[in-house]
Amino acid sequence: MGVSLSGADWDYQGEVWVRRRRVGPLDNDAYFVACPETGEAVLIDAANEAPKLIAAAQGLELQAILETHGHWDHWQALAQVAGEFPAAVVAAHPDDLGMFPPPPPGHHLHDGEVVEFGRRRLSVIHTPGHTPGSVCFLAPGILFSGDTLFPGGPGSTRPPEGDFDTILESIEVKLWPLPDATLVLPGHGDPTTIGAERPQLDIWRRRGW
Repeated sequence: MGVSLSGADWDYQGEVWVRRRRVGPLDNDAYFVACPETGEAVLIDAANEAPKLIAAAQGLELQAILETHGHWDHWQALAQVAGEFPAAVVAAHPDDLGMFPPPPPGHHLHDGEVVEFGRRRLSVIHTPGHTPGSVCFLAPGILFSGDTLFPGGPGSTRPPEGDFDTILESIEVKLWPLPDATLVLPGHGDPTTIGAERPQLDIWRRRGW
């Protein structure tokens, strides 16, 4: 099943291969995460610009579309991309399902769940705080953090979905145990590492955002 991958159109090539696309007016990051031996892949956040994402999926066997949370800017292209790849499972955490347009994602992600694609896997980490159903996805050496963690701080915690104390607890309990070298690929903007962000927790707590 599948084909081995080749070519230069990959932003990261390690245990998993990652193809990043920056899309939409809020400069969202959408990530294709692939098994290099089989070409099976998942898309993290069908955020916007469906034709751009569909083009980036060519040559891959798309197994799933994984939504980090339910904010509108992360699913604007979901219906179109899912329609183009009807075999791909559409998944999100159940606490955010009410934020998606009908029909909502059919597969409900849970903390600790493993998503398999080819010979690779992602682990689901439930990190509420930005929204109740926010999740991150962990591959070997790479954390796809959605809007939970960015360079310089946590994601927005505006009510009614957000809560600042909750997001700090999610980051401290769920993400800080990861190795310093873990690459963090957020839902917007540039990457960082766990080691670069961990020393700033008390600064974030004092400033309140």
